[in-house]
Amino acid sequence: MSEEKVISKTKEPITIDNMSRDLIKLGIQRGDILIVHSSLSNIGWVCGGAQSVILALMNVLGDDGTLVMPAQSGDWSDPAGWENPPIPKEWLPIIYENMPAFDPDITPTRGMGRIAELFRTFPGTMRSTHPQVSFCANGKFAKEILEQHDLTPQFGMNSPLGKLYELGAKVLLLGVGYENCTSFHLAEAMIDKMPKKRMGTALMENGQRVWKWFEDYIYDPDDFDKIGQSFEENYMIHQGIVGSANCKLFRVKDCVDFAKSWLKENRFA
Repeated sequence: MSEEKVISKTKEPITIDNMSRDLIKLGIQRGDILIVHSSLSNIGWVCGGAQSVILALMNVLGDDGTLVMPAQSGDWSDPAGWENPPIPKEWLPIIYENMPAFDPDITPTRGMGRIAELFRTFPGTMRSTHPQVSFCANGKFAKEILEQHDLTPQFGMNSPLGKLYELGAKVLLLGVGYENCTSFHLAEAMIDKMPKKRMGTALMENGQRVWKWFEDYIYDPDDFDKIGQSFEENYMIHQGIVGSANCKLFRVKDCVDFAKSWLKENRFA
């Protein structure tokens, strides 16, 4: 959405203070562990942009809280599977040989939005080491959440999602729908019938840059909206507005446990 269109849809500038009030009204509390999926344009015209959104979230969570965001880097995947756009096949050997190793300090996110990309660079923010689907966190439990992130299964219990599940974290969908709810991937990783495929990435191993092949599940968000709709019919979740954005707030454990049952009864029946 263009900035001109965002301005036209916003009654007055959205500030750190009024976003903070909206977040508190939604049900976010000091000390919460919160994973956020967001769309800056859907919040409206924010005075200070992504920086103000992050500051509002951190202000509400306080010193005892922990803010988490996905920091996925899809460019560090097998180029043979790239489709938007695809690349010439003759380029593949060159990419396998020359793609730099994933570096949690500098590798950019892809498709995560301006808020998540800026959060990656915030003072005190840490990042997990997975070369494709890392997470960033800032706050009291950041190190504990990020310290283990297995290469495969990348969204399993030995990942930041598993730690968020165990710690009683909450999910905030900030102007986005359930298709962005990464926690549902944890439910997929809990199901034995999930199909798998070969994946590849460039990473550091034993001090050397290597192209590494591995096997993981074929994660599929196509039915996540259906899962979310059914989830809301069975669980009480918090819904409200932050700025101009429609928001949903719920617990990681609740949505994962529900999604696991839903997937068994529907996708894998």
